[in-house]
Amino acid sequence: MIDRLIMDFIRIKSDVNGNPRFVVHFLTLEPEGADHGALTISERYQRVIKAANKLGGRKYHNKAYGGGIVFQAYECELPRLVAMIRALL
Repeated sequence: MIDRLIMDFIRIKSDVNGNPRFVVHFLTLEPEGADHGALTISERYQRVIKAANKLGGRKYHNKAYGGGIVFQAYECELPRLVAMIRALL
């Protein structure tokens, strides 16, 4: 599962200090098999953004990749970040 998870992240241009950045779609960060009840997609997106913000994730403002969340992290840290966000949700 970790190999598939890393492939869901897309490497984007590094920040001004040269730190790597990765984008992932918010649906990847939701727990598998989670019951969303009567939540709309927009509400689910806001919920994931709020959880990701606690761990350094930010909403990715780009027309080419809607629903994305960007992380400034190294590739080896990505699985841990996803696990922590899923635990918050």
